Amino acid sequence: MEKTVAGLLLAAGGGRRMGRPKAAVELDGEPLVRRGARALGAAGLDPVVVVLGAGLPGTADLLDEGTTWVPAPGWDTEGQAASLRAGLDALSGSDALAVLVALVDTPGIGPEALARVAARATAPDVIARGAVGGRAGHPVLLGRDHWEAVRAAATGDAGARGFLRGRGDVVAVEIGDVAVEDDLDTPDDLQRWNRREEAGR
Repeated sequence: MEKTVAGLLLAAGGGRRMGRPKAAVELDGEPLVRRGARALGAAGLDPVVVVLGAGLPGTADLLDEGTTWVPAPGWDTEGQAASLRAGLDALSGSDALAVLVALVDTPGIGPEALARVAARATAPDVIARGAVGGRAGHPVLLGRDHWEAVRAAATGDAGARGFLRGRGDVVAVEIGDVAVEDDLDTPDDLQRWNRREEAGR
């Protein structure tokens, strides 16, 4: 059976600067957490796992029925590292060759961009990142061979950054032609996004 690429959506944060959990923030009437999970599925990733924390159980109710989610113990004290570990643990029993890690607050990275990065998963030792204008960011593709090391290196809100720092084997995959890089961290970011969407209609 052909090995699959899993999708992992990190959506546990409390959204301190947003003033509410980002998972529950709506764009065009759709919660970011549902939008993110759908984007991973539309990119052909399987299985898709969503990691939740702040706002539970309400944030879980925002997902489409049947969406797989797991809680991130320690999300409020350990930050993104707790989410990443919880997600990798949930996928440890799958036969996925690699996992594509996406963040709930990057809705401008849609299915086309996600699929482009995921397509680099040709071996279990792959490491790749989406890049806009040559600057590497999200999503992050982690081959299965690295999961344990990523898990061990994850600290605080840095997530996989410590593991990735200084490595010469990370492939940068340009997605700037099909993605918008903006992170939605504050209400001002959200307003700016909505203004841009209105202008594009």
